[in-house]
Amino acid sequence: MNKKNEPEGISRRNFLGRVGAGIAGSAVIIPAMKNLPAEIKHEAEEISKGKVLLKIKVNGRKYSKYIEPRMTLVRFLREELELTGTKLVCNQGECGGCTVLLDNEAVYSCQMLAVDADGKEVITIEGLMNGEELHPVQEAFLEKDGFQCGFCTPGQIMAAYALLLKNPDPTDKEIELAMSGNLCRCGAYPKIKDSVREASKKIKKN
Repeated sequence: MNKKNEPEGISRRNFLGRVGAGIAGSAVIIPAMKNLPAEIKHEAEEISKGKVLLKIKVNGRKYSKYIEPRMTLVRFLREELELTGTKLVCNQGECGGCTVLLDNEAVYSCQMLAVDADGKEVITIEGLMNGEELHPVQEAFLEKDGFQCGFCTPGQIMAAYALLLKNPDPTDKEIELAMSGNLCRCGAYPKIKDSVREASKKIKKN
């Protein structure tokens, strides 16, 4: 028999490709999956459910996970990685409680899909700490009482951190502008501004 007419074997690539494209029917997929290695079988099962592979770096650690394409970044961080320091508050991109850094830029994680962060680096409030040691921005918020109920505080701290990464010595107007996207329902804005000023001093000393 001519090799061109020989039936094509089920390789990892063509099998997963068929599953993802919906070409292979269940009559073909189910028997074939029985003979697949566990890792490939798992991938095929996830793809057949409509999930996509997300590769992302969070707080210095790399992750590869299959997720629903519609999952937001905040849900991925909280539900898949159990990083619950990032708060889901308004879920409408209006309060900034879910602020994280994406490639060192402050973003509302409730307003972007996790898949849009594929191949990028995310830093959450948990990622600022060095073991049990607080980051200077976290220390400043504690020392200057830059919080009341504390619910918006993770987002406030991440917005301040993003500012100070680019501008270690901001003016009051620059602080107000950078923090304007973060709502504090307790009205602790003067203390928040004091906290950012103090954080700036701490960072300049280091």
